[in-house]
Amino acid sequence: MIETPPSERKFANSGRDWALRGFIFLVFLFFGSAKFKSDANTPWVVLYNQIGFGQWFRYVTAVIELVGAFLVLIPQTVMAGVLLLGCTMTGAMFVNAVVLHRFVDAFFPFSILCGLIAFGAHRRRV
Repeated sequence: MIETPPSERKFANSGRDWALRGFIFLVFLFFGSAKFKSDANTPWVVLYNQIGFGQWFRYVTAVIELVGAFLVLIPQTVMAGVLLLGCTMTGAMFVNAVVLHRFVDAFFPFSILCGLIAFGAHRRRV
């Protein structure tokens, strides 16, 4: 078996790692901050009214997404951020599929969850 040199195996804190972490940060910063808009016609207000938990749940979800996004940026807390965001996407899939009965809408959080799992698994492997 040919051993891969350590310089080729290093991924954590490399340029590619920072690029992916920055992308994850921007995605969840965008979606998390959008949930704070309280206009009655915004899609998030309408969605959380359909869910039926109240608007406080929208704010909690927004804070969790923003905290997870910032945790992904800190090298020591990347996996905690990925885990937090993954749990959030699992909840989003559950709500779309079970509460709202919109199975097609559950695909978007599922695809983000798959990306987070792939990123976390690759980061732990190298």
